[in-house]
Amino acid sequence: MTERSSRTSRPRRRGLRGFVRDNGLGLFFIVTFVLALVGQAIAGHADFNNQMATAQLQQVSFGEYVTTSDFAVDVSENWQSEYLQFFLYIGVTVWLLQRGSPESKELHKGGIESDEAQMVGAYAKESSPKWARVGGWRQAVYSHSLLLVMGSIFLLSWLVQSITGVAAYNEQRLRELQAPLSWADYLGAADFWNRTLQNWQSELLAVASMAVLSVYLRQRGSPESKPVGAAHGATGVEG
Repeated sequence: MTERSSRTSRPRRRGLRGFVRDNGLGLFFIVTFVLALVGQAIAGHADFNNQMATAQLQQVSFGEYVTTSDFAVDVSENWQSEYLQFFLYIGVTVWLLQRGSPESKELHKGGIESDEAQMVGAYAKESSPKWARVGGWRQAVYSHSLLLVMGSIFLLSWLVQSITGVAAYNEQRLRELQAPLSWADYLGAADFWNRTLQNWQSELLAVASMAVLSVYLRQRGSPESKPVGAAHGATGVEG
């Protein structure tokens, strides 16, 4: 019985190893995201209670803190800026090019490209997704599905930021014996745009740095870099 059990368990271990290998990139970032989120919650809880102590107000438990608008707005304002970065990057790289960058398409491929190049409709392969093989609205939606989803997540995250932001802002105003703002008024307030733009500028700078620095700098073995020996002018080439 013991020998047979060990034999039947081996494929499961190989299957798990294969799953981790095939999905290592996604798993790595999911795990590190969770760890960073937990770390943010712990540090934010401590900072929040320090502010409460300074204001001589009652401190809150960790469980209470992660359900507050303060924690929610801090999380959502970062999410919306990240998805804005991806939304813009996916959209503008259809048309805009950067000579010498692996982040750019080749210089003669600007635009949405032909059906043959995109393997849709009559040019689809047997392994192509179903909606790439059919025509009409389904192919049109699927052709832009990544941009649509990224844009939707950005807008939803920004909406959550505005709702939780006005709640957190008004809590601060009430502690200072000031009248609260309506949601519409908060959308024009400096606090909302300060939270928004300080994230946007950092994300946009990071993308610009990646697009330009990858023209001249290399990382051997990375698909985000050109091959080490590739010419600086080589465009759309990945290592």
